[in-house]
Amino acid sequence: MRFDVVTIFPKFFEGFTTHGIVRRARERNLVTVNVHDLRDFTYGRHHVVDDRPFGGDDGMVLKPEPLFRAVEYLTHGREYQPLGARDTVEAAPDETVSVVVLTPQGRPFTQAEAVRLSAKEQAVLICGRYEGIDERVARTVATDELSIGDYVLSGGEPAAIVVMDAVTRLLPGVLGSATSAVNESFNAGRLDYPVYTRPASYRGLDVPPVLLTGHHAEVDRWRRREALEKTLKYRPDLLADRERLDEMDRKLLKDIER
Repeated sequence: MRFDVVTIFPKFFEGFTTHGIVRRARERNLVTVNVHDLRDFTYGRHHVVDDRPFGGDDGMVLKPEPLFRAVEYLTHGREYQPLGARDTVEAAPDETVSVVVLTPQGRPFTQAEAVRLSAKEQAVLICGRYEGIDERVARTVATDELSIGDYVLSGGEPAAIVVMDAVTRLLPGVLGSATSAVNESFNAGRLDYPVYTRPASYRGLDVPPVLLTGHHAEVDRWRRREALEKTLKYRPDLLADRERLDEMDRKLLKDIER
């Protein structure tokens, strides 16, 4: 998969691409991460990327011209237009490409969204700054607007890192185990179960005895129950649609609630 990040702070991503899962995925040629300076898609020696908002308001807005050019170049290979040339809107990219504006106004970025993006061949991630980006970008050249949470960041760069990390770990061959990404929070409509490791007893705190029995069916039942109990405590909204759960989970949930 190919990620193309459009930002005014390209150095922000240097550490991210050289550590952890993303680094390993790049070394295995499973992922490419290209970071592009938005200023490279401007004309004029000052490389201006922002301007005052129409209608009057505080702050600055990222201009449409460099963002249009960046997306068209990255998705269609269209070279930069010389200054004064007729500016036309390139056709939207095909279904193998997602052009994502990272914004608090977008729909929530969930595990399901990560799975959807992981099936694409290319994702262009546009990092907003200041008061946002010109709406014509979102309405014309973008295919998605995503938000990583109900809060406001200084820019879309941290959100782009979150999206790339969540998507990369879903790609075949990235994680060490083929089931690692399957047995995680949200995939089964609930949070993940608690985990323990050695030592079995530490400062009077003992690992639950069932985990030491080697009885796989009992361990699975315990894990399911603990996961449901944690979900009910911290994310009850995930359990609003009980039909998403299988029969065993529904029975365990009723027992917990009793």
